[in-house]
Amino acid sequence: MGAASFHQLGSEFADARIASVRDKLARGETIYLAGLGLPGTHNSGIALVEVTQRDGPRLIVNNEEERFSGNKHTTEYPEKSIDAVVATLRGMGRDVGAIDAWLTSWDYPTLAGTLARSVLEELPQSLKLLRTTEASAFNGRRLDQMTRTPKILARQLKLSERVPLICLPHHDNHAWFSFAASPFKDDGEPVAIAVLDGIGDLGSLSLYVVEKGAMRRLYCNESMFDSLGAFYSVISSTQGGWTWLSSEGRYMGAAAWGDMSRSSNPYYRRLRKVLHLGADGEVWLNRAMANWYCDPFDNPYKAALTDILGEPLKPDQLWNPDAMLRVEDIKHRPDTQDRLDKAAATQLVFEDAMIHVVDHLLRTTGARRLVLTGGVALNAVGNMRLIEHFDESWFANAQGRRAQLHLWVPPVPGDPGVTIGAAWLFAHLAGAPRGGPMTHAFYCGMPPTSDDIAIALKADDIASERIGDISTPEGRDAIADLMAFMVAQNGVIAIYQARPRPGHARSAIVRSSPTPAIPPRASA
Repeated sequence: MGAASFHQLGSEFADARIASVRDKLARGETIYLAGLGLPGTHNSGIALVEVTQRDGPRLIVNNEEERFSGNKHTTEYPEKSIDAVVATLRGMGRDVGAIDAWLTSWDYPTLAGTLARSVLEELPQSLKLLRTTEASAFNGRRLDQMTRTPKILARQLKLSERVPLICLPHHDNHAWFSFAASPFKDDGEPVAIAVLDGIGDLGSLSLYVVEKGAMRRLYCNESMFDSLGAFYSVISSTQGGWTWLSSEGRYMGAAAWGDMSRSSNPYYRRLRKVLHLGADGEVWLNRAMANWYCDPFDNPYKAALTDILGEPLKPDQLWNPDAMLRVEDIKHRPDTQDRLDKAAATQLVFEDAMIHVVDHLLRTTGARRLVLTGGVALNAVGNMRLIEHFDESWFANAQGRRAQLHLWVPPVPGDPGVTIGAAWLFAHLAGAPRGGPMTHAFYCGMPPTSDDIAIALKADDIASERIGDISTPEGRDAIADLMAFMVAQNGVIAIYQARPRPGHARSAIVRSSPTPAIPPRASA
């Protein structure tokens, strides 16, 4: 892949670039790194990170292409995101020549090998996978564009040569960034890291420990299909009626209305057989019930699973709520108690598997601090179950000490965070300190000025009135009073807050309500 300008860690090019960046940092220079989510896989985009030897990495922007194109979870080449990064650099008095390394959020050569191995291991049933070219999470046709990204990027940036890309492992990106941005201190006590994902470039489940500032991988399941993320995506989609990446959070919400008792839920006991919880925290997919290891979209269930959940919805029956705004044209299936109980059973089985993996990890590492990341960590209910389960009683029995779980989930545990992670990991490999903890969700684009907001509010279909500036006590009180009044009138409030600069914050509040007594208002 080096001839195509893709370079893996350990290659001559990657080693030389790491050494160059290490030398620059030692001389006190400021380094700029770009983390790229390439076309073909979901949530493509680019992160721009500034690194110094004194402060470590600092996130400048993390541009998701969907925020510019309007296509949710897009797999397209992040052209607009890259243009925005170029504009950001120019606004800082720099240009693309200031970027010391271009890094990818996946180790694409390893991913290609894992895909090929996975198909071979599941032959002949897996041949159907080769004919699957497009889904919410990936686009086979755009994977070809991924292989040409160094050339496409050079053309976009008006450079004479291909842009060399250094490929960093997907789960390592998740793991190191999520730890480095955590509030956990380097005090000699171990920190456990669980990357639970739909798929990575080597596997779907990876476990790590950080001790004395060094991260060590303990385990990777090296399987695309023995995946907690895939389990939840397939069932939430085929039972909930939404496409992948749009289904999981909605199904988690539906589960709250179902029977969340393991003793009385009518589906739980049979559904839990879909996942086998093995020794050493292993999770295996029961291929006698599940069929998504070879046909995840058209025929994801085998007879035993169909007997439990009923026939799965077909792809042409699914609604993509993140890509379609005319909700009045959509015919929803009723939320019957039966459907809600199936959602609850799915959530319960999912939580069993999470607890199983984390139990092994905490026992192995002796840690009480856990970093949970990867797409599975977006399941907030499951995260709460971990805190409830690993209480003082568990630690007394398992570790013989008085403790309870301290859990950290980063603001961007899913793939929008691995563009940042690639830069964070590369900076670490080049000897930079880990940097400060992250307290903000993510930064997409540069914040609008007050004038930008004022211009936007001049649109014909928006009525606005300036209420106050939240950087002042008076402004905060005025806005809080308005919001309280709106809530009391059954109004709906949407809050937009731009990335704050030191001493300066901007937000907009928009109200929509059937009550006509209060005009829509906004503050900037």
